[in-house]
Amino acid sequence: MSTALLLQPSLYEQLCDLPEGTTGEILNGQLHAQPRPSGRHGLAEGALSAHVGGKYGFRGGPGGWWIIPEPEIHFVRDTEVAVPDLAGWRRERMPKVPDGHRFEVVPDWVCEILSPSTLRKDRFIKLPLYAKYGVGHAWLVDPEARTLEGFELRQGFWALIATLKDDDPVRVPPFDAVEFPLGDLWG
Repeated sequence: MSTALLLQPSLYEQLCDLPEGTTGEILNGQLHAQPRPSGRHGLAEGALSAHVGGKYGFRGGPGGWWIIPEPEIHFVRDTEVAVPDLAGWRRERMPKVPDGHRFEVVPDWVCEILSPSTLRKDRFIKLPLYAKYGVGHAWLVDPEARTLEGFELRQGFWALIATLKDDDPVRVPPFDAVEFPLGDLWG
């Protein structure tokens, strides 16, 4: 074996060495890196955190969930690492949030907020990956198109269960006990 191969950092070491302000993922054996998201993206993520995380994670609603922004999910230790914009775990499946940055329990729900630079990766690489590892629900939010698509995993495949636009009321599984206006995500 050549010395060059021995000295080459692993994909996970390369991910850890990315510059600050860069999000990295290892998807299907390839390192993907992207800069911090836009203001529209951040606005949508913050509103979802407030509506979903607030009611299901902490106060005044059904509760029973951990809602975490941008967790580093290790589906396969250091070789399949995804960072969804938001992820949620039912507390009975993950009673305690990990102390470190590594999440090794498959989430029950993920949300990807699409942007022109991540749309293809989120829809065509990450969504199938989430199905492969058994994530039960996924939402794709597009701030430019002002849409939310809700998916439910059925027999290993995604079933589209909701398509919402503009200011439609949001009541989409697994968060269908409390309604909020989709327009809150657009500002």
